[in-house]
Amino acid sequence: MTFYHPTVRFSTKGKVLVVPIVSVANVAQLAADLLIASLSLHRVGIFDPRSLVPVVGAREDDLPGVTTPLELFGRDDIDVAVIQQRSPALKSSKQDFVDSLLEFIRTSGASAVLVIGGVDMSNRTDTQMLTPTCQIVPPGTPDLTSGPLAALTTLPIPVYTSPVSQFLHNDAERTAVPFIPGGGLSRRILSSLPDTWQIPIACLLQYVMEGDNRADAQLMAAVVSKVLQVEVPNWKQPSSWGHGLFGTPHDQTLYG
Repeated sequence: MTFYHPTVRFSTKGKVLVVPIVSVANVAQLAADLLIASLSLHRVGIFDPRSLVPVVGAREDDLPGVTTPLELFGRDDIDVAVIQQRSPALKSSKQDFVDSLLEFIRTSGASAVLVIGGVDMSNRTDTQMLTPTCQIVPPGTPDLTSGPLAALTTLPIPVYTSPVSQFLHNDAERTAVPFIPGGGLSRRILSSLPDTWQIPIACLLQYVMEGDNRADAQLMAAVVSKVLQVEVPNWKQPSSWGHGLFGTPHDQTLYG
């Protein structure tokens, strides 16, 4: 069955795809929200949600239709398109989802892919406390120095190394991509790239912990814009953030 269903005429050829991973604190989804709102991107397609936890809701700014678990946002005049994922993959369908996503990217004509996700802040070494953001460039990816992700090679973003020892059951599970505590499917996606992969791809990770993560998302979105060299004159929060994003305020009379 077809994985991607366009809702308007739109081409991903030559665009950089930003792919947020459902991970700790949902910082990647919040950063994607900021990029979509600030760049005035529009929904241009939806994906088959069968591998994801079912979810449905109203669309941003009372637009017609409903929000689905996985959607694509873009504009013809901007060389960036953003995939927004609103629910995690089902436990039994993780690899099916990863395979479908990578096949879509492979055939999309995208010029590069930037995966973004969170990593558990409590799992850091002393050195890793010096910066909130790090990067992973999986082995086998094409050279980044001359493409859309070239800025990643010059910005002061350290390479991620895992602070957590991982006990592997067998050699088949070994991968050159380090373990990412709280990273969701980030590692699985980077480890599933076929030997014939030809699209430059990298991953940005941010150390976060659960809470009000709007400031974390702002930082991650700003780093993404720097890496992609996309000018964002004014950062704009989605209108939906003003409607109980982190729950309704507590009744202050509870505290005397």
